[in-house]
Amino acid sequence: MSRRYVKQMKLKKGISLHELVEQYRQSGVLGAGRVARATHIVRNIFATPETVVFLAMAGPMVPGGLRDIIAQLIKTNHIHAIVTSGANIVHDVLEAIGGHHVMGDLHANDRELAEQQLGRAGDVYVETEGFTKFEDEIRSILSRIPEEKRKEGVSPSELIATIGEQVTDPESIVHQAYLKKVPIFCPGILDSMLGLHIALFSQLQPMKLNGLKDMEILYDLVHDAKRVSAIILGGGLPKHFTLGANILRGGLDSAIQITTAREEDGSLSGAKLQEGISWGKVKAEAEFETVIGDATILFPLIIGAVLEDVEAH
Repeated sequence: MSRRYVKQMKLKKGISLHELVEQYRQSGVLGAGRVARATHIVRNIFATPETVVFLAMAGPMVPGGLRDIIAQLIKTNHIHAIVTSGANIVHDVLEAIGGHHVMGDLHANDRELAEQQLGRAGDVYVETEGFTKFEDEIRSILSRIPEEKRKEGVSPSELIATIGEQVTDPESIVHQAYLKKVPIFCPGILDSMLGLHIALFSQLQPMKLNGLKDMEILYDLVHDAKRVSAIILGGGLPKHFTLGANILRGGLDSAIQITTAREEDGSLSGAKLQEGISWGKVKAEAEFETVIGDATILFPLIIGAVLEDVEAH
């Protein structure tokens, strides 16, 4: 058996992300090796023509600082469909209309935060007064949708596109997705502040959501694609929705997943991508890698290294 020996990493002043990840590759072990393999896969995903690229994201990715990176990937045509939680849509729109996320303390006194009108997500705070402005904005957007269309039923992706049209912040995920015609699927939209305000609006005016319309859009997207790849941040419903849609075509052609969840309890969030082969969600010959870690740390590192490499060539 031929042996490939671990090459010890060396740091130097001015080292680039690409050079650092290349050292990860040469070490080839533990988390560093997995990050390097994931970077290689993302590089191939972006470089392969006629590939539909999904970004699935659960957890507080917008409050965690990934908003501008994701918007940039949409703007540069690297992402073609997004599946996410309602919360990430809410936090993106909050930023777009002048709301703020505040750096906080994981061990803060939550009673005191409530008195200061701050909501906490880990060590990130959200100014709750921004939700009042958010409510006004969403009510205004919903009221401008023709009543006949609201009665007929609007799909979540159509509604998010409408919000993206009205929200003009160039660094907004929903705005860039609207401009690039990138559908944003949100299967759990009702489980969010956005869903709450849609429900409240529906008590006063006609308003129906039609999730089945999104299934048609989604299935057409994967059915007609020559290749489908996915970048999955976190797990939960966005991950499952992305993987499940690709059963119709025999599974994903390539994918990476970044998650902090573990696989021992059988949860979907912690399941490694190779488990998807047994369900037909990932092709047996697919190129894939699961990286255990915090997406707010690893996603910028991987994307930065890939984009540096692309620009260098």
